[in-house]
Amino acid sequence: MAYWLIKSEPSAYSWTQFVADKKTSWTGVRNAQAAMNLKAMKPGDRCFFYHSNEGKEIVGLAEVVKSAYSDPTDEAGKAVTVDVKALGPVNTPVTLAAIKAEPKLKDFGLVRQSRLSVVPVSAEQWKLIEKMAK
Repeated sequence: MAYWLIKSEPSAYSWTQFVADKKTSWTGVRNAQAAMNLKAMKPGDRCFFYHSNEGKEIVGLAEVVKSAYSDPTDEAGKAVTVDVKALGPVNTPVTLAAIKAEPKLKDFGLVRQSRLSVVPVSAEQWKLIEKMAK
């Protein structure tokens, strides 16, 4: 199993909407590196759901339920999407400020490449952030 962080602005697609939908296709990713990350996702992988721009915090957990396939929102036919389902909220949201304040997370993709919408998370980073969320 691999771990990821997926980001969305709450005004575009919020955690609340994701929970109501139960499952969604993670469409609209056009950055090449983020697309490569989508292509690497497999069913059963876990994701942190992060509110970007507004809130700037990890608010929930998700699971990949379908591997990468052609993104129907891309008219050019080059982008991919994956399907993810909501698992539940974290007990305590983990803010970007808290992540940046943790020296063990200095190499975390959210810190190093803050604009990337799909970020890999190492097993060690996942465990540490899970601990911060409890």
